[in-house]
Amino acid sequence: MTADESNAVFRVLDANLNRLREALRVIEEYFRFIVSQPPVAEQLKKLRHDIEELEKGFGPQRLLAGRDTESDPFANLNRPEEMDRATILGVVAANFKRAQEAARVIEEYAKITDVPFLSEKAKTLRFSLYTVEKQFREIAAHG
Repeated sequence: MTADESNAVFRVLDANLNRLREALRVIEEYFRFIVSQPPVAEQLKKLRHDIEELEKGFGPQRLLAGRDTESDPFANLNRPEEMDRATILGVVAANFKRAQEAARVIEEYAKITDVPFLSEKAKTLRFSLYTVEKQFREIAAHG
């Protein structure tokens, strides 16, 4: 992989680590403040700490070196579906999908770095999100 390709990969990883962390925080706040489910909120907090481990594994300097928000064509745009949040449940559901997609991107791109074993950590995190989403759906269905 060329230096430019490597920089681009770390740009993708940086963006998706940020996206994942942000989405987890939105979800965590739902379980913490809205439905008052401390055990689930604590589980989500642990997942956010797992993101820190991923960042350390990839190397914070490499991630920052790849960051280029000024040339990101979507940095200052909101897609219509991002503005379509009519309910609390809609906000949380959208952020579960956002987090799962970001974890998948990290999982795939990690495979082509010099630390491919981090792909498995991202996969484990993604499957943990599927489990927590099921809990969310059950809580939402009951009320």
